[in-house]
Amino acid sequence: MKRRHFIIAGLLGITGAAYGLGSRSQAASKTAARLPARPKPVLAAGPTTVIDRAKAAMATHESSLLHSDRIGIADYSLHSAKERFHIVDLTNGTTQSFLVAHGKGSDLRHTGWLQEFSNVPGSEASSGGSYVVSETYVGKHGTSRRLKGLDPSNNLAEARAIVIHGAWYAEPEMVKSHGKLGRSQGCFAFSESDLPVILERLGPGRLLYADKI
Repeated sequence: MKRRHFIIAGLLGITGAAYGLGSRSQAASKTAARLPARPKPVLAAGPTTVIDRAKAAMATHESSLLHSDRIGIADYSLHSAKERFHIVDLTNGTTQSFLVAHGKGSDLRHTGWLQEFSNVPGSEASSGGSYVVSETYVGKHGTSRRLKGLDPSNNLAEARAIVIHGAWYAEPEMVKSHGKLGRSQGCFAFSESDLPVILERLGPGRLLYADKI
C-alpha cells in the first residue's frame, strides 16, 4: 500500500495543530478508536512538543551528526497501534510514518502505552533522548542498525544493544488481531516490510529522537 506523505507543520514553524498523521488502513483506524481512554497530547506550537524537542536536539547535537537532511522521531506519547515513528525530510517538510514497538520494561502490563523510559541495563525498557544512527550489521534479527545515545538518558544504548531492527511482533497484523504491537527489549522494532525503507531513509550519521509528552 502506498504510504501517504504529509507536511510536518511544526518543523516548518507553522502551528503544530497540523501534526495529524495518517493511519495505515481503515482496519487499523477502527482498532485505534477502541483503545483505552487516555488524554491525548496537545501538539500545539510551543517548546514542549515532541517536534520542538526534536528540533532543539538536532541543534544541540549538530557536531555529532553527519547529515541534517532527515530526522527520525519516535513519538511515544501515542499508543503502539498508531503510526508513531516519523521520518521527516527537512528539505521539503514531508514525512513517512510507521508503526514502532517499545520496550517491555516501559510497559510491564502490556497496555500498548509507554509508561516510562529507563537507561538501566537489563531493564528491557525504551530510552528517551537523542541518538545518532550508526553502522548496519546482521544479527539475530537479521539486518539491523546500531544506535549511539547522545544524552544522559540514553548514553548506555550501545552497552544495552539498543538498535533498529525488524520483528514479527511489530507487524500491522498484530494491531488488527490484538489492538497493539508486541514489545521489544528496548529496541526500535519495526515491521519487516517497513524496515528496508527506514534503513534507507534513516542512514548512518542522522538523528533519531525519542520522547513522550
